[in-house]
Amino acid sequence: MNILDKVKQDGLIFDGAMGSMLIQAGLTGGKASEIWNIENPDAIEKVHQAYFEAGANVATVNTFGGSAFKLGRMGVTDDPDVMAQINTHAVKIARKAADSAAADRGEACYVVGGVGPLGEMLQPGGLMSVDEAVSHYAEQARWLADAGVDCFIAETFFDINEIMAAIKGIRQTSDLPIFATMTFQQKSSGFFTIMGNKPVESMKQLLDAGASVVGSNCSIASDTMVDLAREIREGIDAPIMCQPNAGMPQIVGETTTYPESADFFSDNIKTMKDIGVDVLGGCCGTTPDFIRSVIQKIK
Repeated sequence: MNILDKVKQDGLIFDGAMGSMLIQAGLTGGKASEIWNIENPDAIEKVHQAYFEAGANVATVNTFGGSAFKLGRMGVTDDPDVMAQINTHAVKIARKAADSAAADRGEACYVVGGVGPLGEMLQPGGLMSVDEAVSHYAEQARWLADAGVDCFIAETFFDINEIMAAIKGIRQTSDLPIFATMTFQQKSSGFFTIMGNKPVESMKQLLDAGASVVGSNCSIASDTMVDLAREIREGIDAPIMCQPNAGMPQIVGETTTYPESADFFSDNIKTMKDIGVDVLGGCCGTTPDFIRSVIQKIK
């Protein structure tokens, strides 16, 4: 079944956090997780397997920071061949886990190619032109599409101009569906990105640019995301998705923890489902236990 048909039929459950799971597996702080697609693929596969075993329909490939620009800036590699391998291997790892889960369940499991912010502000506030950003996203999208993803997700964007560049870059390479999510903060006057973008206005622009599913991820706790989800649902007539954090991060020494329990988180996800959110999952601090609890609550 096409992934958009699945969304329309009965919704879709994404996975949860990748980075915190890899830190538990031994990834050291400050090291880009994408290099493990080559150096430690078994660890990546185990994370995907754990989310599928919990009931997720989707594996988001480990390529959030996989653009050539970001890989170079993070000091991962400047070798174009290695950059391509990092993205290609990520898809192969996720596909292996998805195919295995699909065989066990007798239903489709999907692989989604993830792209995130480049880490450089766009002009005029930053140094990068929109055309440069589009080119970087087109290149990464080509690697992911050629490796066989089912669709794309552009996630955790706080600048409408950059996520629009990401969508344009993907569209230069592929006509696969695009899920697009931005990160918002709640102020006394409502929800805004740190660039001042408003939720409903942003969602409409993303849909006009070619996104099939729009919404929000990261930055806010699950109970706060309920309010944001309601605002977006009331403002647009299109499939929406939400992936909140497991609460606001709490840093003690060098350790980052998230306060929400799987039960509290999944109660709020159930509320979002009841509001009319079509695609649900978790972001920072969530684990397979969170996704398992979500499945139990909504099914």
